[in-house]
Amino acid sequence: MKKNLGYLGDLLALFFPELCAACGKSLFKNERIICTNCVYHLPQTNFHEDPNNKMARQLWGRFPFVQTIAFLYFRKGSRIQNMMHKLKYRKSPETGIRLGELYAYELKRSDIFKKSDLIMPIPLHPAKFKKRGYNQSECIAKGLSAILNIPINTKNLVRLENTETQTKKSRYARYENLVSAFDVKEKSELINKHIMLIDDVMTTGATLEACSLLLQEIEGVKISICTIAYAE
Repeated sequence: MKKNLGYLGDLLALFFPELCAACGKSLFKNERIICTNCVYHLPQTNFHEDPNNKMARQLWGRFPFVQTIAFLYFRKGSRIQNMMHKLKYRKSPETGIRLGELYAYELKRSDIFKKSDLIMPIPLHPAKFKKRGYNQSECIAKGLSAILNIPINTKNLVRLENTETQTKKSRYARYENLVSAFDVKEKSELINKHIMLIDDVMTTGATLEACSLLLQEIEGVKISICTIAYAE
């Protein structure tokens, strides 16, 4: 917004500089959300170049999928954690959109998702959505969609239960906590679709597993998994 205000924008930038979501330093005029230095040094996984990547191996045998990829490695205390925290808890949906765009530029260089029919973010429970004001996975999906030209579906997959925090649970406990937490409204709209399922960070994969198994009850549905970060 400040960049469109001319001299007033320059004056505002002196007193209220826009800060990088990763490192917290002031952004230059030509930078948006994440500074050039942080973009250059993003810890990319390059999972899209390896169908047998460690994220895929973690999910093998749990549910069928076409591809499973993540953009960045997530490590505690890192700039990636800063961005994920800002996205989820600091009212910064634009961080998710920007990360989705950056990943989409990488994916555009390969054929990995050109055959996907739609992008579907993991939904939030309405109570959590109301409190946060947006769904962080949907923000990521918007960035991906804008560059990859794949439509987003945010209405069909819904969250029925506002499950308790998953942070300290085991993989199985997380899955048990989520197994009945989701539902699909209009299954007929998804028949024979290849869905790119979007989440922010994959840790145990329990949420992705619960949603994928539910969606795969629909005739002909194929699932690919895409997250911004992968927790090692």
